[in-house]
Amino acid sequence: MARYGVETRLKPEEVVRRAVAYFGEGGLGLEMEERGPCCVYFSGGGGHVLVTAAEEGKTTVDLETREWDYHVRKFMGSLPR
Repeated sequence: MARYGVETRLKPEEVVRRAVAYFGEGGLGLEMEERGPCCVYFSGGGGHVLVTAAEEGKTTVDLETREWDYHVRKFMGSLPR
């Protein structure tokens, strides 16, 4: 399991929306197991992705993954700083 973090100027709700589009049904096709205003959890392909966003001036995004490291790093790179 790996953990990553990044800061963005987006609101937590927008980070979650983008994560759903990227990892979910319309993107990589992972199954969305749980979703809240500041977090979303996906599973599939023998692994998982958890995205949690908290607003503290800028929004801090924490990502936890197993088997999806490449795509988590790619998603992080797509978030505006």
